[in-house]
Amino acid sequence: MKEAKSTSAAACAEGGMRVRDRIFRTARELFYRQGIRAVGVDAIACGAGTNKMSFYRSFTSKDELVAECLRAQVTEYWERWDTSIAPHAGDPRRQIEAVFESSMSKSCAEDACGCPLSNAAVELREETHPGHEVIRSYKSEVRRRLRQLARDAGASDAETLGDALMLLLEGSAMTRLTFAGRGGPVVNTLSAVRTLLDAYLPATRRSATAAAKKNKPARSARAAEAVR
Repeated sequence: MKEAKSTSAAACAEGGMRVRDRIFRTARELFYRQGIRAVGVDAIACGAGTNKMSFYRSFTSKDELVAECLRAQVTEYWERWDTSIAPHAGDPRRQIEAVFESSMSKSCAEDACGCPLSNAAVELREETHPGHEVIRSYKSEVRRRLRQLARDAGASDAETLGDALMLLLEGSAMTRLTFAGRGGPVVNTLSAVRTLLDAYLPATRRSATAAAKKNKPARSARAAEAVR
């Protein structure tokens, strides 16, 4: 009973936030900014305003904390994915473009440091690491979803198009590690995506999408004229 009480007390922080939550939030930030291998338990505990004893009461190991941080990142990513494609139900080509628009918006942010899952994949080479399976499952699901969207759009070779899109998605995010600001290759990602889609999708799908884009400025102009 005493041990349970002490654990409960260790889980509470000033202002009502649990120590565990502070550790988790601090770790996610440090791992993303500085790298998983570069950040130790001492740095995480210090940044969270606690100590190693409280750390190990909250998490069994640093590896388990890493895996939990990655799982949280995956959850957030799928939420962004679903939010981006929802307005375009029934139009798989537009959904593909929306996925990339969302990714570019994130990648072009001033504080972007690449994809957290891809960054972690570089560091976590041991297959026995609990975070390794989180990354592998996530990347496999991204590939499956892109291939499915390509298939839904009527691509002549959905597997190849899906994989090409994944290479663009992965690569564009990683360029932020070497090209700061908004002047890097990532700004041309959507143009490259549309070129791929034009090459693989049926002409009817391409013409319908092009017509919609062409009519959009015209509708906007008419609306502006009506206001005047």
